[in-house]
Amino acid sequence: RGRILLTFGLLFAARLLAHIPAPGIPATELLDKFQGSSDQFVGLIDLFSGGAISKLSIAMLGVGPYITSSIIFQLMAYVVPSLEALQKEGQYGQQKIQQYTRYLTVPLSFLQGYGTLAILRSQGILTKLSLADTITVLVCIMGGTLLLMWLGEVISERGIGNGISLLIMLGILSGLPRQMGQALSLLGVNISTKGIDITSLDRGLLIQYGLIAALAIAVLAAVILITQAIRNIPVTYSRGVRAGVRTAVPSHLSLRLNSAGVIPIIFAISILITPAFLAQFFLHARSQTLQNVAQFVISITKTNSPYYAPIYFLLVVVFTFFYTFVVFQPKKIAENLSKQSGFIPGVRPGTESERYLHNVILRLTVFGALFLGLVAILPAILQNFTGTTTFTLGGTGLLIVVSVIIETMLAIRAQIVTATYDTD
Repeated sequence: RGRILLTFGLLFAARLLAHIPAPGIPATELLDKFQGSSDQFVGLIDLFSGGAISKLSIAMLGVGPYITSSIIFQLMAYVVPSLEALQKEGQYGQQKIQQYTRYLTVPLSFLQGYGTLAILRSQGILTKLSLADTITVLVCIMGGTLLLMWLGEVISERGIGNGISLLIMLGILSGLPRQMGQALSLLGVNISTKGIDITSLDRGLLIQYGLIAALAIAVLAAVILITQAIRNIPVTYSRGVRAGVRTAVPSHLSLRLNSAGVIPIIFAISILITPAFLAQFFLHARSQTLQNVAQFVISITKTNSPYYAPIYFLLVVVFTFFYTFVVFQPKKIAENLSKQSGFIPGVRPGTESERYLHNVILRLTVFGALFLGLVAILPAILQNFTGTTTFTLGGTGLLIVVSVIIETMLAIRAQIVTATYDTD
């Protein structure tokens, strides 16, 4: 009970941060300008902030810089020998890498904050700020990001579930009422104190929204099914010899169809966002070549770009394979089975078990990665066919919300079992 109450309290504090405006920025009609912007990429980066960008809050970056920093160190662990050695040192090594991740979050917050302000200026949402105001805003944005990072880590350590994932999910859910209001407005439904006016209802758009809602329910059921799907591999453990007969205990090794969970989606979004942030620094470079490259990078990250969906799909698939084989290493699993006197029936221990597990994980990951990629780009496909951008982030948000809710439910169940466990 204490962990759950602490989690709710810290999530409430995180939402309060999203409503604290950064100093020195005129907020007059800012929300209307933001909603009138034609750049859907602004909506993509708003995914991590839960609407904090539209308010120009001190938490406008959400936990994006922290996630980017985590990705950088996970990738560098395979390139830098010292980090690879540190990663193998157990809890101490993980704590050191976590500390380095926090350090890198500070400059990344500053850089991404500047890139966000540049994007908002290019869209006419934000007027040009003086140097002093810009530095003040960036320092406040950096402080907001670090505070959210701290809240997420406290939730992970003393609360329920993964704190960073919960913060992202909360940001997505907080934008749901605004998306529903926009959808009803486009539909011709006017809600006021006098009641609901449907005289200007667009029946053709109503049918379209009905089909989208039916598709969303089907995708939701599929996401839950895939997230919960498990492949059980039979395993037999030898328990010594009794009365001249070797006893064996049957068991199984559970492998999830989507072992990476929501991590590939978050990683892919971070990779899509970061180049666009960096490109903002070169839009007004002296070299025309740099300007052209920056404009091209920004153009391909827009959701209406023909390059967006293929790149997003490829990143999700790649990160699904990467994270799955980082977490589930067939060689280590086979070694642990041998150390525990376990074996897979019909498969010899050692190299053959490793090869067998590798093939099973590979087949599961192929299906899981393709499913994640298709659901992630589904909103972009719908946008091209229907022309509506109201639910542009629906597929990505759905994946994150469903995965985080399931993980949190499992964490709560584990805490309940731990608290009620009878040692006798």
